[in-house]
Amino acid sequence: MKRATLLMGYIMCVWFAISFVTNLIGPLMPVVISDFHLSLGMAGFLPFSFFLAYGLISIPAGALVEARGPRFTLLLAFALNLAGCLAISLSPTYLVVIGGLFVIGLGMAMLQVVINPLMRTTGGEQHFAFFSVMAQLVFGAASFVSPLVFAAVMKRPATPARPIVWVELYFAFVAAYLLLLLITFRIAIPQVTLAEDERPGTVAVYKSLIRERPVQLFFLGIIAYVGTEQSLADWMSEFLATYHHFSPTVEGAHAVSLFWGLMSIGCLLGLALVRLLDSRIVLGCAAVLAIGCVALALFGSADVSLGAFSAAGFFLSVMWSIVFSLALNSVSRYHGAFSGILCTGITGGAIVPSLVGLLGDHVGLRLAMLTVFVTLAYILSVSFWARPLVRNETVGISELFSLGKKSSQAKV
Repeated sequence: MKRATLLMGYIMCVWFAISFVTNLIGPLMPVVISDFHLSLGMAGFLPFSFFLAYGLISIPAGALVEARGPRFTLLLAFALNLAGCLAISLSPTYLVVIGGLFVIGLGMAMLQVVINPLMRTTGGEQHFAFFSVMAQLVFGAASFVSPLVFAAVMKRPATPARPIVWVELYFAFVAAYLLLLLITFRIAIPQVTLAEDERPGTVAVYKSLIRERPVQLFFLGIIAYVGTEQSLADWMSEFLATYHHFSPTVEGAHAVSLFWGLMSIGCLLGLALVRLLDSRIVLGCAAVLAIGCVALALFGSADVSLGAFSAAGFFLSVMWSIVFSLALNSVSRYHGAFSGILCTGITGGAIVPSLVGLLGDHVGLRLAMLTVFVTLAYILSVSFWARPLVRNETVGISELFSLGKKSSQAKV
């Protein structure tokens, strides 16, 4: 029991590290633009390189877990994270940062692939849902804290010996990943058996799935969601600085922090809503409200824009899980391979933000961010055309409270 508790603590630390480092890109964008004198299009290649790595490695990482086991996969992932952070720390130039983020992205994707089955094996199948929610809360807490730590670090003045202040964070990440590597060598890590929806398929299976219309449509849905999320997180600070003259290291960083914080809170509310309503209704309402928030953010006054960008995170929170579950419930076979295809759609975080940056150089950032309306409109369309073979089970409000009461009593 003590060993399982220790390993679960380790797993939660890994979730925290994934989120903390990943969600630093958004608040960092306007500062990097200023430090390296970048155009918006060039700045867009920062998230592009990171999320392109996610798309490329997600499926091979699943095969690696099966072939070499979780410890080898974790060690390789942390080694990649360490190498990327070390490169950025020692040579903080534009091209090195692009390459470093790509290498870090490879490691992060591998961590996400291995950590879920490891968490299920450690906590037990019967407790997997509970620990998944706990991991989601840890992930959300890290995404909330990350921009605040960035803001605190950026208060320190630059010096001739340290002209680029934010590089200190990557030096800290080097130390953190060294520590995680050492812990991974020493801690007892069990072998994992991938569940059916985690196991990669053969080339023939992937070819078969890719020909199916629902697979293609839901793959675009994941691209649209991740593209929306990352475009808002990556560009809101630059937008607020450009059009409303907010400081990227104060108000901008706090807006990004609140965006992720509200997303975590929204996830908890979403858990209740999908027990009460058809998930397609929840998805449609969330998409409409998110569109309203983005409209206020892009065209509202300074204070309205500041609040609306953050509030959008609350309504985006339910989209990933609903689109993903609708997708898996819309096909009757090969769920593991289909999950891999859907995870490859994380490349939306590379495609859409970089498109916003490239368009921003020609038409301005405000008009370029209208791209987000297109991706949100596609997510809204999912709520109309999705035809899952299995619908989410719903209960009445009284039953929901009664379930919550029983769950609390069981824990006591």
